Amino acid sequence: MAQPSVLVLRAPGTNCDQETAYAFQLAGAKAEILHINRLLESPAQLERFQILCIPGGFSYGDDLGAGRILGNLIRHHLAEQIARFKTHDKLILGICNGFQVLLKTDVLLDWEPRSGPKATLTYNDSGRYEDRWVRLRVEGDKCVFLQGIETMYLPVAHAEGKFVARSPAVFEQLQAAGQLVLRYAPLDGSPGANPTAPLPFPDNPNGSMGNVAGVCDSTGRVLGLMPHPERHIDRTHHPQWTRIASSTTGDGRQLFLNAVKYFR
Repeated sequence: MAQPSVLVLRAPGTNCDQETAYAFQLAGAKAEILHINRLLESPAQLERFQILCIPGGFSYGDDLGAGRILGNLIRHHLAEQIARFKTHDKLILGICNGFQVLLKTDVLLDWEPRSGPKATLTYNDSGRYEDRWVRLRVEGDKCVFLQGIETMYLPVAHAEGKFVARSPAVFEQLQAAGQLVLRYAPLDGSPGANPTAPLPFPDNPNGSMGNVAGVCDSTGRVLGLMPHPERHIDRTHHPQWTRIASSTTGDGRQLFLNAVKYFR
């Protein structure tokens, strides 16, 4: 059986690369952590991998905005290589800061020549960094990473996690295309009357439009999400694991298993 190779791309300020590589390894992949400078020196290295993952953290300190500097490096120096990577039916994952990075490029959502990005991630409505657990609901079956998953309980840790589309029309376009694949759900586990109706804080921890927590590209092979699946890959990661009956694995592990399964 094929063992896909994963490139976990780090930059100054990245702090989730080790956990993310470990999650992929548990799922059966071969993971390699590589600094962005090494990839910029030799972009052809990207051809060795089947999965590209940009993990969480604070790349370049988020000094000019979350993910902006790393996003600009990718957009201006690696665009051709990433485009070729996508056309070869490979997978790309952006977690938290990685999601922010992907939205600063056209890797996740196609840019329009005059209008630029279709969406962004901006400051939480609470005005502060939010570090908490959230419930999530998967919508549709478009995304490779989320196949067979209905709900997840994962942690978030971000200050700029509010998903905002450029306009209501763009939001509706993304929704109609089935690209709004992950939404925050009520913490009490109730189904909720309408998945797009605004949820109160802390169910929706940042005030995202339509409770959006994750977005995929038009192919379903590129996913960006704010929650951290790599932080809940074992049942002991659950904050109440000693008090509840749960499976032997954490909710986030299936996402990595799906990525590996795609190549088998």
